Amino acid sequence: MYKIILTFLLTTLLNAAVYDGVAIVVKDKAITLLDIKNKMKETHSTAKVASNILIREKLEEIEREDRKITVTSSEVFDDIQKTAQRNKLNVSEFYEAVRNANGLSSTELKEKIRQKLLTQKLYLAIAYSAASEPSNKDIKEYYNLHKDDFNHPSEFSVIIYQSKDKSRLEEKVSNPMFYSPDIGQNEQVLPYAKISPELAKLLTKTGLNHFSPIVPSGKKGYMTFYIKSLKSIKDSKIDDVKDQIVNAIMSKQREEVLSNYFARLRQNTDIKTLRMPK
Repeated sequence: MYKIILTFLLTTLLNAAVYDGVAIVVKDKAITLLDIKNKMKETHSTAKVASNILIREKLEEIEREDRKITVTSSEVFDDIQKTAQRNKLNVSEFYEAVRNANGLSSTELKEKIRQKLLTQKLYLAIAYSAASEPSNKDIKEYYNLHKDDFNHPSEFSVIIYQSKDKSRLEEKVSNPMFYSPDIGQNEQVLPYAKISPELAKLLTKTGLNHFSPIVPSGKKGYMTFYIKSLKSIKDSKIDDVKDQIVNAIMSKQREEVLSNYFARLRQNTDIKTLRMPK
């Protein structure tokens, strides 16, 4: 008899502990106080903003399950391989670069890639039928409004500083006269058309006579790029960047469709807010 009572009490206490940790229930999926606090820390946002992000994530999860959307391990590896190639790395070097930069293991990285691909598939399924090709008039208007976004140097003259010790590079960036034998350097000319899109974006944002943010080198170390000079700022013609403009316009359309879709879904989903972090 005592064993039955003790078991009942333990079960009640355990269930109460779990229940006490739940902040929001989206249909049958729980969001805990800890989830909200972690999202607040991750996004540097308020509890309300973090809660809205988490609710959206749960709605997406429910929608993926309803649509039976899945991602295979081969799809994940293919995405990793393509990203590594764009950055001139093999897969092992890419894993190492990610681990050095973000502290993610290969298993954690694969899970993040899997979640990204699941989201992409869901968004495509929702927004594909609603998206339409922009007209030539739309393309011209977008180009005229965002012309500066499509202008870029034809090449970058840079000094690449490398070190296995990130703190050494941080000292170099804060004090360009700083010297350390732990820092290697070499000068290169990098044509815009021949470097990865990620590197091109990094260098374009850095600007003349400035250091880029410190990034993993892919060789158990770090690097930063100092922009010495830029060659012939290229004024792109509309025909040269037409595909980019079409992608930008359709991406904006998709975002609007998705925003409206999940707003309606949220209204029609049973969502209970039990408590919020203090």
